Amino acid sequence: MGKKISRKKKLHIFFTRAHKINPVYYLVLFSFLLLFPSLLHSETQSSIDEPFVFPSNWGGTGLMEIPTARVMRVNSYRIGASMVHPYRYYYGTISPLKGLEIDGRITEVLGIQGLANPAYGNFKDKAVDLKYQFLPEGKYMPALAIGIMDPHGTRIYPSQYIVASKQIYPFDFTLGFGNGRFGEKPVISKAEKFRVEMFTDTEDWLKDSQFFWGIQFAPSEKYALMLEYSPIRFDKQTTDPAQQKYFSNSVPSKFNYGIRFRPVNWAEIDLSYQRGNQFGASFSAAFDIGKPLIPIYDHIYRETPSDRLNPLEMRLTEVLHRSGFSDISVVLAGDDLHIEAQNEKYFYNAKALGIILKILAAVDPQNISRAHIVLKENDIPVVELITSKENIRDLYQEKMTIHEFAQLSKFNTSVEELPNLPGRHKKLLHYGIKPSLETFLNDPSGFFRYRLGMSGWVNYQPWEGASFIAGIATYPLNNITTTNEPLSIPVRSDLVDYKEKNVVLNRLMYDQIKKLTPSLYGRFSAGLLEIQYAGFDAEFALPLFNGRIYTGVSGSAVKKRDPDNMLKLKTDDVKDIYSTAFFNIRLNIPETDMAVDVNAGRFLAGDNGVRLTVSKLINGVKIWAWYSVTDTSVFGDDFNRGYNDKGFGVSIPLRLFKGTDSRTSYDYALSPWTRDTGQDIDHFNSLFDFIGRNTNIYLDKDRQKLY
Repeated sequence: MGKKISRKKKLHIFFTRAHKINPVYYLVLFSFLLLFPSLLHSETQSSIDEPFVFPSNWGGTGLMEIPTARVMRVNSYRIGASMVHPYRYYYGTISPLKGLEIDGRITEVLGIQGLANPAYGNFKDKAVDLKYQFLPEGKYMPALAIGIMDPHGTRIYPSQYIVASKQIYPFDFTLGFGNGRFGEKPVISKAEKFRVEMFTDTEDWLKDSQFFWGIQFAPSEKYALMLEYSPIRFDKQTTDPAQQKYFSNSVPSKFNYGIRFRPVNWAEIDLSYQRGNQFGASFSAAFDIGKPLIPIYDHIYRETPSDRLNPLEMRLTEVLHRSGFSDISVVLAGDDLHIEAQNEKYFYNAKALGIILKILAAVDPQNISRAHIVLKENDIPVVELITSKENIRDLYQEKMTIHEFAQLSKFNTSVEELPNLPGRHKKLLHYGIKPSLETFLNDPSGFFRYRLGMSGWVNYQPWEGASFIAGIATYPLNNITTTNEPLSIPVRSDLVDYKEKNVVLNRLMYDQIKKLTPSLYGRFSAGLLEIQYAGFDAEFALPLFNGRIYTGVSGSAVKKRDPDNMLKLKTDDVKDIYSTAFFNIRLNIPETDMAVDVNAGRFLAGDNGVRLTVSKLINGVKIWAWYSVTDTSVFGDDFNRGYNDKGFGVSIPLRLFKGTDSRTSYDYALSPWTRDTGQDIDHFNSLFDFIGRNTNIYLDKDRQKLY
């Protein structure tokens, strides 16, 4: 996200008027907001907020201008747009945990020039809002929620509120109390840190807040009527760019009226009359996260009568190969059957193990008592399952539950080096092509810059753990440019010089992963590591406590690549060598499919600090957000000093659109390109991700995918 370069005053955040909060407080608070809902809400609890989970003008669940205490169903999201002159809203809202709703929005003010450059167009503000329903509705008690709107950055439309909603079906009544946008006066403060006056200055929050209320009437699932009282004093909102031109006087009415239509269960159209003088309209669509557009069907190869005449080893090898496995070894040792295979198809390794078990049940090999199954990643053993033929037969004859099967079988993720067994169908060359979209928001030269094209890669894996990678991309649609100049230590603020090229060599490198002990992993990379940097990168990682914690160290030494020549290095850069060094730790929380990563150490520009990343996996879709706190005194410019890097991303698996399983995912991340704090190189492979779910604590979580 590009940002206008303008001089900013250094701001301080106070817990009381006399005590400044340490930035680490906000990292802890951010993690708490994401983790705490899982402690109070059951993931299986049915939603009692339906059907009143409609979006407001700005995207969060509410009526028109005011929020309600309702929240979206967990693991769902919506996108939409609305228009009530002079505002136009574009938004996306997600509920990653029960009771928690996160809204990202862009507010465009029509007829107000955003920046000095006319090409930028109307004023646009980006904001993120949080709402947490800390008390679900009961028989007598209303639902209660707390909301924090726009707590960071320019804070044009901030507020903190508490709100209650109670159903007397088909009516839903809401009463709330909030400051800022809903208060007596605007909150006048910009903040590179997070600001929540409700907690940091409660007395002023109470003094500045006003009540709001609303009623919804839903006699049918297809439509609903709305009435609300909005306390917004548009004429007093002096931080709003629309105030001077459009709201020199108070609005004619604080009552708003509307009707909602749901032509289908995933789409909604709203029409409203607001402020006593404006008609409004909005459209939104809501979906479940990770729900396949095409149902996933995994075809397992069925043997023909002629196949059954072959030796058992050949039979199993061919069935496994045709079912999505490569580099297959099948060996009989007495009455023990040993199978080694690389999973090429299935998103979850637990499911790949289940496919092999299903194949064994169908083939029903005679004269064996036990099966040893080992899955490999790039020829490195990552997980082993040892079970008996009797257990397999009973499982698929439904004489045994999957829980009983797991109790009677042995799962091993600290797999020793494998014997040199002869393998068949080894896949040395992996390649692929996929669409690529990158966006660059809020640059002074234009709000929306992008490049759209295709990226392709080739990965040659000649021996265990080795990869030779080449990646290239072409962007026939590319309007990325900037009027911003690189800053004092431009580790990323000159990224546009690379992104504006229509054809790029993303990578040309060697990557080696080695299992040093049954649990300790090492990785070394060299070459053109990413679009901006070439050099060396190394990492060690060790899972502890059955995979509850991953710990490790990493570092890199790199030089800047020449943006005008794919194969040359830059010779006139600010620094000759950029180096990083980190201590890394990941806390895995499979109970909610979440993980918290902390990377502490030296970042690319030489700024020391810490990055916190919180991620959530929802039906194969990974969502993550990060926030960095570093010592920015190393920078000689005012735009990096005091700034904290932040962003979010999403990884969408191809299996949602393909109709069959797949290990391929498409990643999209949004973060500032015009700042240099808290930056690291883009790693081709992370050992934490390589280990992934191949630990006991995750295999326990994924055991249902075995059957």
